[in-house]
Amino acid sequence: MITVDAALDNLFALCAPLGSEDVPLTQAAGRNLARDVAATRDQPPFAASAMDGYAVRRDDAVAGARLLVIGESAAGHGYSGAVGHGQAVRIFTGAPLPTGADWVVIQEDVTRAGDQVTLGQALETKPHIRPAGADFRVGDQIKAPRILSSADIALLAAMNIAQVPVTRRPIVAIIATGDELVQPGETPGPDQIIASNSYGLAAMVQQLGAHPRLLPIARDNIPALELAFDLAADADLIVTIGGASVGDHDLVGQVAQSKGMQQAFYKIAMRPGKPLMAGRMGNALMIGLPGNPVSAMVCGHVFLAPVIRHMLGQGAAVAPRRIAKLAKAIGPNGPREHYMRAHLGPNGVTVFDRQDSALLTVLADANCLALRPIDDPARAAGDEIAILPL
Repeated sequence: MITVDAALDNLFALCAPLGSEDVPLTQAAGRNLARDVAATRDQPPFAASAMDGYAVRRDDAVAGARLLVIGESAAGHGYSGAVGHGQAVRIFTGAPLPTGADWVVIQEDVTRAGDQVTLGQALETKPHIRPAGADFRVGDQIKAPRILSSADIALLAAMNIAQVPVTRRPIVAIIATGDELVQPGETPGPDQIIASNSYGLAAMVQQLGAHPRLLPIARDNIPALELAFDLAADADLIVTIGGASVGDHDLVGQVAQSKGMQQAFYKIAMRPGKPLMAGRMGNALMIGLPGNPVSAMVCGHVFLAPVIRHMLGQGAAVAPRRIAKLAKAIGPNGPREHYMRAHLGPNGVTVFDRQDSALLTVLADANCLALRPIDDPARAAGDEIAILPL
């Protein structure tokens, strides 16, 4: 058996960030920016008014001055003439500053009568002008890698970038295996159960920004598994569920190796999730997850999520962790790293008493995994513990 950290190092070495593709700006949110992009224009492209008011020359902006209004400048419709001494142009927020003007007197400080305005006695000392290029200039860059937020999308739009280079989403083929499985909605036989792991993992894969491909259930025989691997041949990542242990019906490793899989490791010193297998199969990374529902989902959070983030160009790193305090005491841990279902609340982390790897209800109630190192001693309430938020 190898440690969790060693397994992750192996997985990162078996894959790499995928290539890039250009997508429309409307489809770029949440994607990873694959390369630096540069602004194609200044923002604002002209000196603009920051307030509604009157554009004047600075030396005319004095208390009590009377000025002649010679025109109007609105957003999208600037004033084409120039402002001279003793003159003013009615201006609105975002409108271009007319030639000759270098000050905006806000409308609250002005009294207007016809085409004459009189400035008030307590004028503000700010020009209320947004200089050209004050936000960004041609050539200013957004650096990659970067997960594009809604604010980034707005910035890209302002930079006049309509097509965005992003890392290609990995295709993740998910193969549930076992004679005991039927699809949700079907009627199981007396010795069968509903396939759940594949649907939970597909949801996780989609949330991570990859494309899940749910393949038909592969039965516990060599032809069925060979067909499943053939259907997954063009995927970037192949995830099998179950059949990777050492029982008489656990054929996944055997068939995978017959298909050319170069196995990197098998079995990890962790629970739940000890019987985990990984290797390369053609152009794809293959990860064989255990069949117990909680084991498969926990391994998804610990291994699958970091691998997908790495393939998306977000770096090779463990799943984000944080430190919290225990709400109640827990006993000592054994010889395997333990990822315990737990709940983080206002009083700290409560580790659930029931940790059976078949209990999906316990996992659904958890909002974190409490990480117990190998041979971790008993912990008291108030002790700090590492958690992996779910």
